[in-house]
Amino acid sequence: MTQPPTEAPASTDFAPEAFLVVPARTFEDLRVGEVFRAPSRTLTDAHAAAFQTVSADNHPVHYDAEWARRHGHSAPVVHGLQVLAFTAPGATLFPHVIGEVFVSFLELSCIFLAEVHSGDTLYPALTITALEPQGDNGVVTTSATIHNQRGELVLSGQHKYLLRRQ
Repeated sequence: MTQPPTEAPASTDFAPEAFLVVPARTFEDLRVGEVFRAPSRTLTDAHAAAFQTVSADNHPVHYDAEWARRHGHSAPVVHGLQVLAFTAPGATLFPHVIGEVFVSFLELSCIFLAEVHSGDTLYPALTITALEPQGDNGVVTTSATIHNQRGELVLSGQHKYLLRRQ
């Protein structure tokens, strides 16, 4: 009886780059106005509870419906940092596009424009707004937006990334 080999033979036609989700691009290939959307997601009480556990933010505005109503809110408010997390570039194709030239995530900022509640569906997007060459590197600035199911802009912000140039 023949024993199976303990190691598979190396394939001469195997190429890891053939497994990229999208073709890798360079800083020079990017264009102002390009949009990278993330799939929509509907927030649930379970999401809010999980974030509350991870963040240790136990303010009653996030979980106590009566407290929230007494203070002018229609329902408990989803944590702002949880909403901001929906702008994570990894939820879009952007990091796959820049994967080969990505150096670092430099900064982010945002403004919370409307409350988000359990049951809301969020639609995040990153749009390239500036490309600034800086020697061997370049800075990509994106606007970060999140709309809800009613089309209301609930978050507006900005991300900056450092990429290697060719």
